[in-house]
Amino acid sequence: MAKGDRLARLDALREDMERDYREALIAALRITAAGKWGLFDHRKDRAARAAAAPVVAQLTEMGEEIDAARAQLGLSPFALHAEFLAARGPVGPEAVGEPKQAQAWLDRLAAEG
Repeated sequence: MAKGDRLARLDALREDMERDYREALIAALRITAAGKWGLFDHRKDRAARAAAAPVVAQLTEMGEEIDAARAQLGLSPFALHAEFLAARGPVGPEAVGEPKQAQAWLDRLAAEG
């Protein structure tokens, strides 16, 4: 019974952490959609990268904590964080800019509820 209670508490904590991650990501996406580059690290711009670094570090730390909790619960890694990490980095010249990409993410997250 104690193990079941501990797992239930961990699962509730995981849900809270995932909600906090989603809120932090949405806040960062709104800033990017408004025109501030750096969140997706598409440009080789040191200033933009440095400005976004604290937010990216926070999201990464949160995502790693969520993944650790999910692993203890026997769940797959946190998909939203994996998708965010996969979307970062260099892109080809045909790719949309970070503000448009951020808006697309916001639209998708709003549709998902």
